[in-house]
Amino acid sequence: MPGSRTRFDFHAHTLLSDGAQSPTDMWSAAAQRGHRLLALTDHVALEDARPLLRRLQEEATAFEEGPLTTLVGVELSKVPPLRIAEAARRARRAGAEIVIVHGETLMEYVPPGTNHAALDAPEVDLLAHPGLLSERDAELAHRHGKVLELSGRRMHGLTNGIVAARAIAAGADLVVDSDAHHFEELIPSELARRIARGAGLRPQAVVDALEGAPKRLLKRCGKG
Repeated sequence: MPGSRTRFDFHAHTLLSDGAQSPTDMWSAAAQRGHRLLALTDHVALEDARPLLRRLQEEATAFEEGPLTTLVGVELSKVPPLRIAEAARRARRAGAEIVIVHGETLMEYVPPGTNHAALDAPEVDLLAHPGLLSERDAELAHRHGKVLELSGRRMHGLTNGIVAARAIAAGADLVVDSDAHHFEELIPSELARRIARGAGLRPQAVVDALEGAPKRLLKRCGKG
């Protein structure tokens, strides 16, 4: 069982988009709960991400000396698929340490083709709640070294089973994220383990989703 400081969460929001708390509140709560890492990935589309990222970067400085690793990033949301690579490239240049894309969840309208475009975009690191992920796109994730998300958010986690099965078959990395919009929604280690098991992962794959793949993703983001 993972101990203290092993919880990695690459997807959470603040009041800078549709969350309820400040970046400092979210990172403070994660530190108190024993997280090793929390990425704050507020929503952007095609607008300039620099003001958002500057605010996140400013508040992240308060945690530089503590046990919690912070990541400052964005979640590209409902961007036309043909513009995803461009939007990801612009976000990276604006200072995003991690770029994730709002995948084709069953619970909201997302432009068809978003999953494929995200997994084909060089600057995208993670595809969030990808819904009915196709075998072809799972293979693309593996080929391009992208990470797929098992979602701890009720509305997006309905397809965790199919995402897990297709990721494992293709050899793609999986992580378990909270998609928290409030600090009380941050997922502790044991619940993350149960989410991974509930998605059908075998014990060794659970360990990889909670520890191995997060460490590889953290290294990709320059903080491993």
